[in-house]
Amino acid sequence: DPYSSLDPRMTVEKIVTEPLMAADPPPRGERRRMAGELIEKVGLRVVDLDKYPHEFSGGQRQRIGIARALCVRPSLIVADEPVSALDVSIQAQVINLLEDLQNELNLTYVFISHDLSVVEHICDRVGVMYLGGIVEMASTENYSTAPRHPYTEALLSAVPVADPHKISGRAAMEGDVPSPIDPPPGCPFHPRCRYAFDPCRVVKPPLVPVAEDHSAACWLNDGRGIE
Repeated sequence: DPYSSLDPRMTVEKIVTEPLMAADPPPRGERRRMAGELIEKVGLRVVDLDKYPHEFSGGQRQRIGIARALCVRPSLIVADEPVSALDVSIQAQVINLLEDLQNELNLTYVFISHDLSVVEHICDRVGVMYLGGIVEMASTENYSTAPRHPYTEALLSAVPVADPHKISGRAAMEGDVPSPIDPPPGCPFHPRCRYAFDPCRVVKPPLVPVAEDHSAACWLNDGRGIE
């Protein structure tokens, strides 16, 4: 959340270099130089270093947060819903920035999102989670064109489609999400699954390979597939 993740009492310079102060504090002059490089890398200006968070828009605040994440030169960044709080037009700008930084700095992202269109745009591989567990993992292409778990199928069918001629039947889910504290026996998705049969209600399916670069946790993958 770009509106609550930045300390309103700190300047941009202090925010961006705060992780460094906890790890290996640089000299004062070096700290400002590094902050200036980082803030320019995310599309802001060096003169912004002396400003406070309330002086920036949501998209600019998110850029400050990205600069802060980069200050310790990570190889892996976990991005939890990094654009969900932003307007659609600003989302595109931040996603493009993340892609540019990934190419420039050779970064790996663990990108957590409920927006499947964003996931398909930025991710190479997708892991679908339900009730705290991964139910399907695949390349982005396989996940979107050939889902092998009913939950993935339902998620994809709910994505809005601009072309009305491409709209197909929706794979609706019934019931409510079970409690993760007291999950149902067997497959955790079976109470809401239209394909559920006896094994689903008794034994939890393992995550196993179902195709090249594609794994799923579903008893339907015993040869019948999702039809």
